[in-house]
Amino acid sequence: MKQKYVIGGAVLLALVIFLGWRFVRPMNIFAVSEAFERPVSTAKIPAPLNTLRAEECAACHQAFYREWSTSMHSQAWTDPYFQVDWRFDRSQQICRNCHTPLDRQQPQRVLGFKDKEKWDPVLAPNPDFDPRLQRQGVTCAACHVRDGKILGSTGSRAAPHPVEKLTDPNQVCVRCHVVGGERWDTFFRFPPCGTVAEIRATAAYEPGGRKQGPGAQAVPAGRSGEIVASDIAGLGCVDCHMPLVERLVVAAGQAQRRRQHLWRGGHDPAMVKSALEMQLEEVPAPSPDERRVRLTLTNVGAAHYVPTGTPDRHLTVGLRLLDANGTIIKEEKALIRRTILWRPFIVDLWDTRLPRGQSRTYTVDYAIGAGPQPAAAEAVVRYYLVDEKRRRRIGYENADPVSYEVFRQRISLDVAG
Repeated sequence: MKQKYVIGGAVLLALVIFLGWRFVRPMNIFAVSEAFERPVSTAKIPAPLNTLRAEECAACHQAFYREWSTSMHSQAWTDPYFQVDWRFDRSQQICRNCHTPLDRQQPQRVLGFKDKEKWDPVLAPNPDFDPRLQRQGVTCAACHVRDGKILGSTGSRAAPHPVEKLTDPNQVCVRCHVVGGERWDTFFRFPPCGTVAEIRATAAYEPGGRKQGPGAQAVPAGRSGEIVASDIAGLGCVDCHMPLVERLVVAAGQAQRRRQHLWRGGHDPAMVKSALEMQLEEVPAPSPDERRVRLTLTNVGAAHYVPTGTPDRHLTVGLRLLDANGTIIKEEKALIRRTILWRPFIVDLWDTRLPRGQSRTYTVDYAIGAGPQPAAAEAVVRYYLVDEKRRRRIGYENADPVSYEVFRQRISLDVAG
């Protein structure tokens, strides 16, 4: 009997120690795939380039350079929030491979790995490190240079430098924007930043949540979404985030249909607004003694969930009843977000975000003739780039706002009913 207690105590102690370690261990939240385990090699630099800095490309492609300069891609390394967040999470090397994708953007070379999961690389000083190039983040060469060749959406031998045609423009996106979550200790429905998995899971749907046609099938996400994008051409990344426009490829050339290099997303209010359709209206109440106001939000413009990307991003919904002076009489609040338990194991708890083509409704009721009667109803929706708890925890002191208003509408309510 004593031996059983000893064994049981030892097992319990081991379990407590294991769970304690799970609460303090480094947060490795995704599977490191072969696609981005190392930075992009620049051992061969195609002529006429020398440094791979964006300014070299700007000498001819000025409009593209100006667009890129306004994008978050150009700030992938210097973004203040990323820098604080990255350092808080122990400055993991793997993060550099997407935020500074070229090997000469990194102060150290990756020689190999100490662990099978490839979170602990063997590093050595990088003699080719270029600090100026590092600050350019996802720069021109990060997408357009591979194996000593310049890649483009159309091939050309007539240009001052040969251009090899990309099989599909989306293939550049998925190097960093497809992250796998298939680890023994993760239980994601979608992997972190699992935008591609979200697109595949809801591919059969159109606005209103209807199937697109007979036999249309959504792709099941599995335990943690897919790790590899098998149908890259069908993702549509560039169709929304790099729309085609008539433009000059070079200053002295002729206008052609080429893609914008803006990559607008969550940081751009107009882009978020274009993804959502919002309707505020009075609808029949469940009781003749009540009145009801309803807000309906529909994802009409994004093939993925809204919001997507890091789970920190979320929307807040406020549905209010106001008196004649604009004072709030009653308010219902809601969050549109993905909620994840991070420790001791990673588990998707619930997800109230808006999938492709689907709607979410919010209502507020009030009794007729009982108490103050509202003169108007108002709906306010805000988009948050950063979770407030996370911001305080990592010590991020933002200079710019981390949220903005997406939608505000007010309707009058007839007091007489």
